[in-house]
Amino acid sequence: MPGLTITVFIADDQAMVRQGFGALLNAQPDIDVIGDAANGRDAVAGVRALAPDVVLMDVRMPEMNGLDAACEILTQTTSKVLMLTTFDVDDYVYAALRAGASGFLLKDAPAEELIRAVRVIAAGEALLAPSVTRRMIADLVGRHAPPRRSADELARLTPRETEVLEAMARGMSNSEIAGELVVSEETVKTHVGRVFAKLGLRDRAQAVVVAYESGLVSPFAR
Repeated sequence: MPGLTITVFIADDQAMVRQGFGALLNAQPDIDVIGDAANGRDAVAGVRALAPDVVLMDVRMPEMNGLDAACEILTQTTSKVLMLTTFDVDDYVYAALRAGASGFLLKDAPAEELIRAVRVIAAGEALLAPSVTRRMIADLVGRHAPPRRSADELARLTPRETEVLEAMARGMSNSEIAGELVVSEETVKTHVGRVFAKLGLRDRAQAVVVAYESGLVSPFAR
């Protein structure tokens, strides 16, 4: 869990992006940018050394691309990764989400959206920009038809946990799920935790991918 101050590491091969994002985030009272890197290899080393709460990771970088760097960070550290991209549908981003990245953000997103994204991901509360991310995953699942997960995996869940997983895949927050199911938000958090534990998931981004790959949610659903 992050402390009172959210620590951030920025990985991007453009100095202006690193400096701009750094200045914006450091201006927030609850966010501290503790390091940056211009390529994926240095990003992995920096994150290992500094253990930030959140890593902003550019998709395309020299020496090691953002996907490979994110995969190493996600398997070797507890830092959460937010992918940065110039495209709203990007094969690398989808692969990063499957590997455990917490979400993605377009580089030209408004400043307040970047700040909110860092806070949301640090808190582990909700998938970033669920409607956009859901469309991206649906498009890529539909086009690439990745290996489908066995329905046996979902059989581990109770009917209520399955409902919660489906709601997460539709981009609903804990409070929205609580309202739909007429239960407390604390109860929803408990169900979400059990879904993660039973399916071996890191966060909501992976839960969305599992929901699509298992057939629980159709890629073509609106």
